[in-house]
Amino acid sequence: MTTRDLCFTPAVVLSRLYRAGRTSPLEVMQAVLARIDAVNPDVNAIVTLVREDALRQARLATAAFRRGAALPPLFGIPVAIKDVTATKGIRTTHGSKLFESHVPDEDALVVQRLRAAGAIVIGKTNTPELALRPVTENARYGATRNPLHPELSAGGSSGGSAAAVAARMVALADASDLGGSIRIPAACCGVVGLKPSRGRVSTGPDFGDVGGGLPSDGVLTRTVRDAAAGLDAIAGYEPGDRDVAPPPARPFADLVLPEPLTIDIATTAPLGIPVDDEPRAAVERTATQLVELGHEVRERTPDWDDDSFPQSWSTFMTGVAQHLLRVVERLHGRPVDADRLEPATRAWLVESTPVRLIDYLEAGERLRAYARRILRNWPDGLVLVTPTLTRLPSVVGGIRAEAGVTDDAVRFSALVRIWNVTGQPAISLPLERTPEGVPVGVQLIGPPGRDDLVLSLAAQLERSAEG
Repeated sequence: MTTRDLCFTPAVVLSRLYRAGRTSPLEVMQAVLARIDAVNPDVNAIVTLVREDALRQARLATAAFRRGAALPPLFGIPVAIKDVTATKGIRTTHGSKLFESHVPDEDALVVQRLRAAGAIVIGKTNTPELALRPVTENARYGATRNPLHPELSAGGSSGGSAAAVAARMVALADASDLGGSIRIPAACCGVVGLKPSRGRVSTGPDFGDVGGGLPSDGVLTRTVRDAAAGLDAIAGYEPGDRDVAPPPARPFADLVLPEPLTIDIATTAPLGIPVDDEPRAAVERTATQLVELGHEVRERTPDWDDDSFPQSWSTFMTGVAQHLLRVVERLHGRPVDADRLEPATRAWLVESTPVRLIDYLEAGERLRAYARRILRNWPDGLVLVTPTLTRLPSVVGGIRAEAGVTDDAVRFSALVRIWNVTGQPAISLPLERTPEGVPVGVQLIGPPGRDDLVLSLAAQLERSAEG
């Protein structure tokens, strides 16, 4: 197989090729590194590459392989890790000049689990400073560009991971999502991004209680089956986790064909936030596709309008961001030198008035009440389909760095942050493109804990779209 063939092959297919003796982890790693050398200078997705260690591990995996032997599910698969996720022995900077020399002495839990599943870490992917913006642009490494349209942003905050996957540098990359940071770049770059159910993937111990249960780790991939395999690898409870999702009846990668479902379609956004024509049309075409697949489709918008939501979200997120700075200080064992933070980060996290505990708790209580209202009327088998984003990707540099929850950020997060609040599984699928080839994401949201249902329906749509 050619270098291009290997780099364009999904992870689960590479695993089958290993078993059939048609390629090896070393051959795939050599192809991946050649691809990175060729395309990363223009995309700027991977900011730290551990070439020699990746080749060493690939040689060991190739030597250890025995046809017919049981293999871990991601055996020999090259993966990239977001630059906020601690990775033993590999520079982890949080996208900041402040931490540009930091090298963790242990892996975060999600990296431990990827390694245990046989994956080989090739390096770190770009992210905005402390993962706090919906575009991946920072003073340390610069902007990550959209591989499909280099003048456009890759989105954020997992934009480096999304761009690495879209550019065929890796088939699977680590990502995290507090208010859309997996699904925003997935939609911008035309890849698959799943935010798992709350409690499905442990964020402990490093970030175990940052965000009061809203964040989730996940993966970015090019196919739904790879997303399911990645979730199988990283899912699971860690002692001390505040939330625990029920274990699936079978592996997520089984992707059992769903029975006919009731599916709601919503093409608007909460509180009258405008939705561009392209995202709205993408959902309408997806609705037609779902009817042809035998599902019952109806236009019905959730009860998501709440005048108190914007202020509650802003207060809560400011408190989360200020807390995050303290967590980072603990992880690094030293106080933050605020003068080395980017101006917008410093203004939001250091120079703004600290959120009072009572205000933070009240904001969190209002968000939980909002979640209860939505979930109260959500049947077990119901799936909601919305645009992932209310707009198309911005041009690189088109979103000004400002402190706090900005209007620009809300335009990106209006249809994704809700499901962090409710804790429901939500996946962005690359089902549509504009006539100019710009990706348009379509989002599926399932009942709490039903990651299996969301993945199975997503796989059915993916197969139908491929024709």
